[in-house]
Amino acid sequence: MRPALIAGGLAVLASMAFALPASASGENAAFYSGSNLSGSKSPVDLANGECVNVAPVRSGINISSADIEVFFNADCKTGLPGRSGDTYYVLGSLHQGNFPFAAVSYRVR
Repeated sequence: MRPALIAGGLAVLASMAFALPASASGENAAFYSGSNLSGSKSPVDLANGECVNVAPVRSGINISSADIEVFFNADCKTGLPGRSGDTYYVLGSLHQGNFPFAAVSYRVR
């Protein structure tokens, strides 16, 4: 039973390695125009800590050690789309997700 468990664990690790996006540094992040990482892909500049405005995106993946603050208003202003408030989304390190509204700006922290 123990060899079967080890072989199963190795198979899971091997399949995970194929599922992760590749980059030279091993860190990668991107936004997608559709939900569930579908549609047009836009890479995230992980070295830029400034606010970046983007075309509307609905999902993202973050395979890095940084957190990405995602905003539903331009210029990294918090709030629901077109409104002021304190709402924003954090795409955490080593996560992927769908945004509740189309995101139009982000900041890497």
